[in-house]
Amino acid sequence: MARKRRKAAGSFTRRDFLKGIGLGSGALGAGILAASAVPAGAPQATVPGTTLGPGAFPLTLKVNGQPRTVRVEPRVTLLDVLRDRIDLTGTKKICDRGECGGCTVLLDGRPAFACMMLAVDARGRAITTIEGIAPRGGLHPVQQAFIDKDALQCGFCTPGFVVASKALLDQNPRPSLEQVREALGGHLCRCGTYPRIFEAVLAAAGHGPVVTG
Repeated sequence: MARKRRKAAGSFTRRDFLKGIGLGSGALGAGILAASAVPAGAPQATVPGTTLGPGAFPLTLKVNGQPRTVRVEPRVTLLDVLRDRIDLTGTKKICDRGECGGCTVLLDGRPAFACMMLAVDARGRAITTIEGIAPRGGLHPVQQAFIDKDALQCGFCTPGFVVASKALLDQNPRPSLEQVREALGGHLCRCGTYPRIFEAVLAAAGHGPVVTG
C-alpha cells in the first residue's frame, strides 16, 4: 500500500505556487474589468494631492496674463493645449521632440519648449506665447527688428526665435554676438537665415551695424 506523502510544516510546494498564480491573475482581471466599466465621461478626482485623470479634467492655465480653463487629459502637452484648445497657433508644432525650438514659450520669463512639457505641469506658472510678447496694437522691438533686418524667409521658425530672443534681452539687454548665438543655439532655421536673425537681435539690443557672417 502506497504511503501518502505528508507536507512538512512551513514548506511551499509547486501546487501552492500554481494556486497562488491563479488567484492573483483572477484578482488582476477583476480589477481591469472594474476599471473598464467606468463611463468615459465620469468625473475625475481633482482633490489636491490625488492623481489626475486618466480622463479629461478641468485645467486652468495663466496664458498671456489671462486665466484660460480647458478640459484635458494628463498626457496632453502644453503645445497641443495652446494650439488646439486655446487657438494660439503662433507657437509652432514642427519636430515635436524638443529639437528645433519652434514651439518656444516663456514660463515665468524663461524660454521652454512647449512640446516637451505636459500642460498639467504648467499650472501656477505664467505662460507667454508669441501672441503675448507685444503691447496691444504694436510690435515688440525684437519683432520690429526682425522685419527691419529681413530676418525671416518662410517664417515658420520665426516665433520661436523671437520669443527666445526676447528672453535673452530681458536677462541681458546688451548681449554680444557670441551670447546671441549661444542663446539661440537650440533653434533651427531651415532657410538658413541665421546671419540676419543675429543681426536683428543685436539691433533690438541697440547695437550699431555689426558683421554676423
